[in-house]
Order: sequence, then structure tokens, then C-alpha cells
Amino acid sequence: MAAYSMDLRVRVLRDSDAGLASKDVAAKYAVSRAWVDRLKQRRRETGEVAPRQQTRWRTPLLTPHLPQLVALIREQPDRTLAELQQALGTSASLATIWRAVTRLGFRVKKNGRRVGASAAGRRGGARGLARLGADPGSHDAGVSG
Repeated sequence: MAAYSMDLRVRVLRDSDAGLASKDVAAKYAVSRAWVDRLKQRRRETGEVAPRQQTRWRTPLLTPHLPQLVALIREQPDRTLAELQQALGTSASLATIWRAVTRLGFRVKKNGRRVGASAAGRRGGARGLARLGADPGSHDAGVSG
């Protein structure tokens, strides 16, 4: 979302200085009362009313490791997250590795012994990571897709 214009900021502060309550100024210009209060506070504390520089999101921690991560998964699809973490030599948390694996389009196939008692749940006994979009009735192990 873009920052409010300087013109709007000046008009809001002019009306506020003229004695209008923050609630009334907010209603007049269709902005939130909290924004009006923050703008007034910022002017009072720093003297600035211009929009601040937008911060950029930092690059994901595993971005340089993604090709290696894909190679590791394809090489041995049943590696655990801890094994992937160790093979990558990174201090990234297991949750971070999990999100990277998911973003790459891999998923964890369920272990047939833990799925349940139904015969359908025991098909495809291969564990590990598989490409999304694979045939659900497929019995082959490893990466597919």
C-alpha cells in the first residue's frame, strides 16, 4: 500500500492545528484516527511529516542453498529435515528448511505403517519427499512429477 501524499498530510495537520479533534479530522479525510494521532506525534517528536522510507524484506536465508537442497532431495528423497540441515551445513531452523522444501514444491509422503489400518493407506510404502502433482496411486519411490 502506498503512503499517504504530502498534500493530505499537510491538510490533516492544518485542520488538526485549527482545533478539529483527531476523530473529526479522520472522518473528514477518510483515514484512521490512529494515523492522524501518529502523524501529530511524529511531527511533535521529530518535526518530520514526510512518509518514511519503505523497508525491504530481507532475502530468505536458504536462497543460496536452494539448488543444493533440490539435489539433496532428489539424491535421497527420504532424508529428514535434520539430515538436510546437516548436509546443507546451515544454521537455519528445521521450520525454515520445511518452508523452503514446501516452496520448492516437494511434499512428505506418509509412511504407510502410520497412516492407518486401511489397505489404501498402506499403498506406496516409500517414504520421503515427492514432487507435488504426482499420481496418487503411484507406487514408485523417490521424486516424481
